[in-house]
Amino acid sequence: MDASAGVLGRPADDALAHPLFEGLGVDRAASPAAVVIFGASGDLTSRKLMPALQALASRGQLSPGTAIVGVGRTDLGDEGFRRQMRQAVEAAGGRRPGGKVDEQAWAQLEEGFRYVAGGYDDLATYKRLGEVLEDLDRDHGTAGNRLHYLSTPPGVFSAVVHQLGAAGLHHPARGGQFCRVVIEKPFGRDLDSARRLDHELHEVLEEDQIYRIDHYLGKETVQNVLALRFANTIFEPVWSRQYVDSVQITVAESEGVGHRAGFYEQAGALRDIVQNHLLQVLALTVMEPPASMSPTGIRNEKVKALDAVDVLEPHEVLSDTVRAQYGGGWLGGEDVPGYLEEDGVAPDSRTETYLAMRLRVDNWRWAGVPFYLRTGKRLPKRVTEVALEFSRVPHLPFAPTQAVQLGPNALVLRIQPDEGITLRFGAKVPGQAFDVRTVSMDFSYGAAFLEEAPEAYERLLLDALLGDPTLFIRTDEVEQAWRIAQPLLETWAEKPVLPVPYEAGTWGPVEADRLLEADGRRWRQP
Repeated sequence: MDASAGVLGRPADDALAHPLFEGLGVDRAASPAAVVIFGASGDLTSRKLMPALQALASRGQLSPGTAIVGVGRTDLGDEGFRRQMRQAVEAAGGRRPGGKVDEQAWAQLEEGFRYVAGGYDDLATYKRLGEVLEDLDRDHGTAGNRLHYLSTPPGVFSAVVHQLGAAGLHHPARGGQFCRVVIEKPFGRDLDSARRLDHELHEVLEEDQIYRIDHYLGKETVQNVLALRFANTIFEPVWSRQYVDSVQITVAESEGVGHRAGFYEQAGALRDIVQNHLLQVLALTVMEPPASMSPTGIRNEKVKALDAVDVLEPHEVLSDTVRAQYGGGWLGGEDVPGYLEEDGVAPDSRTETYLAMRLRVDNWRWAGVPFYLRTGKRLPKRVTEVALEFSRVPHLPFAPTQAVQLGPNALVLRIQPDEGITLRFGAKVPGQAFDVRTVSMDFSYGAAFLEEAPEAYERLLLDALLGDPTLFIRTDEVEQAWRIAQPLLETWAEKPVLPVPYEAGTWGPVEADRLLEADGRRWRQP
């Protein structure tokens, strides 16, 4: 257990040195520690983790006593690991202005690189790891602190944690303050497997040691949902059923499955995006104001929000969800293959690459407001947004011909890629006639702030080193999210139906349009 933990194994909120909305300044610097990456030869380490660690080192937010230990089945050796990580940082542009590697920071970081090869279920691997960590404590000043990052296939999460326990590496070494374990998604494949994995992890670890990561929560604009709501008088009063007609949350991707077909065949859109990213954004959108911006305060309200989401009955799964799979089509001027034509995909696959659903949040604030969620691959553009569409005015005093171009008011939070906020409202068209149409007022992060926003993994890795769990997912959050997703899995298993097709480069199948048309609404076109 972390030495800084409060009663009942929960982090002591007043021990955290910074509030949620404080920027990533140099005052947020981590203590010395050994960062152990399981799956170090994999894609995530090269694309995200190593560039993020290099960026933190460049900003002076990693202690000189930080070491990075790679663990993997591929036998790279220390020098091979250093070369591979250097290539990864160069490919990422160094994550600094000019796109070059900060050589001074890299030289400091590189001194603490070590690599341990071996199987994840082999105790000998962990004994060698323990010897390396002891050497780093003595020679590099890692001070007995440990951050284990599980960037492995989910099937070995439990094995890694149990072997850490068997080797005595699940707690800080003598003199150390913390030992934490970061676990990548997916956390289970369904409600039962998530509960089973949670039980297996808690056989070795305390809850305050487990950091379940969802990189979406590290995005600045996802966190800005909280700032927009709870720092502005003008928005919070209208953030409810009294003024909001409906809410749409979209996570669209223009890419296909690419080289992830093996994973995606086992996951699909529900497990890959909806159960984690989409439901986390939903929770931030509908949660009540916390008493404080402490980790416990925020995560308690997120759990309450997910608990208020009505679980769909089997007949509602069939009527209120649309499961689809992309076919071939044109996207960005390129003829792209359908999902069944992708390498590694079974020719009779029923895996969904698109999912739209209508949910209800059964509480005082949101009763009666439909929430429309959708995600899909091979859609026209990569975009993530939350759109609140407000109710129409009770009486429009203009002639119908004067308001032909007037749509409903809307507040749109653009999470990626054009991060910002758009407010849509009615205004008079210049001229002699009195015509009203919808106009937009835009806020852009890029134009308003000169400083570069940190990448999601930079924020989350630093938070894990600092012991701030605010943006990580608690065990009861995981269970609530699977509670919402489970009826879809069960209904699809009991009543196997082929996903409906949609053409690549479109916004999805016509059945998804009909889902909203039945309510007298339609999807936004971002």
